[in-house]
Amino acid sequence: MPNDETNRVKLGFLYPGFAAEDDYPRLAEMTGTRAELVHTSIGEDAHTVEALSDMGSLPRLLEGAKVLEQRGVDSVVWSSTSASFVLGWDGAMRQAEALEEALSVPASTTAFAFVSAAKKLGVERAAVAATYPEDIARLFEKFLEIGGVSVVRVGTRGIITAAEVGTLGREAVLELAVGNDDGSADVLLMPDTALHSAAWLEEIEDAVGKPVITANQATYREAMRLAGDDKVREGLGSLFRV
Repeated sequence: MPNDETNRVKLGFLYPGFAAEDDYPRLAEMTGTRAELVHTSIGEDAHTVEALSDMGSLPRLLEGAKVLEQRGVDSVVWSSTSASFVLGWDGAMRQAEALEEALSVPASTTAFAFVSAAKKLGVERAAVAATYPEDIARLFEKFLEIGGVSVVRVGTRGIITAAEVGTLGREAVLELAVGNDDGSADVLLMPDTALHSAAWLEEIEDAVGKPVITANQATYREAMRLAGDDKVREGLGSLFRV
């Protein structure tokens, strides 16, 4: 019999720096897929427009793509929410197009993954529980609304660095979710791929009583979708059940 490992889709991720990258092997195990993650250089670790624009610059992404090219992936996602949406819709599109051209596979970004996930769930009104400073979170709101997602509430933690976000544990993540939900929202969005969430996806949804989309969850599902694997998975929140 053929080795089952060879039949699994191989998903590529370009992840800036180090924070919550351990969510990806966890998600690979939970979904029965393979994840190839390359850390990209980041310059300054800061949730500011200037630092994030540099972090998501095409030279940094394409440098990472050269490493990923050797691994034969079926799709690739630029695994940063803020370092894609700060460049606006057109800037995020340029990132995806550059990666698609470089690797000759379907490509996207985490910012687009949120819009794709909201459409997949059929939701229109979102609350946002962001780790970012408010000015950055408002740029996410703008990006979502361009994508057809109405934002009814934006909550922020004001954390400057991805490194600090990566230290938030289960209780802090649950508190961030519950404290920033809105009763009129159909879904709660939790941006920032530096935020751990994979181990607690079902628990977060139970706590707020509605679908929740987190950055690493949306990124992973987007990579699977682009690779042609859109099968239902259990234990990974509402997004994987549709």
